[in-house]
Amino acid sequence: MADEKEIQFEEALTRLEAVVNRLESGELPLEESLRLFEEGVHLTKVCTHRLEEAERRVTILLKNERGEIAEAPFKEGQE
Repeated sequence: MADEKEIQFEEALTRLEAVVNRLESGELPLEESLRLFEEGVHLTKVCTHRLEEAERRVTILLKNERGEIAEAPFKEGQE
């Protein structure tokens, strides 16, 4: 498993999808299933952490000149 500081969101999500697919196959020995489950929990935490970081960065970018959060609905294709 890569260190949380080194793994990117997309990489963690791709690996998490692979872990879930292997676990759902139901063809793994118990020990391998447990190891993959633990890795999946770790990857979920990494993804959650990365998403929270992104949300904080977006919030900072959305602050107005008075330092208040100016919320606006996201529209598809909006730049």
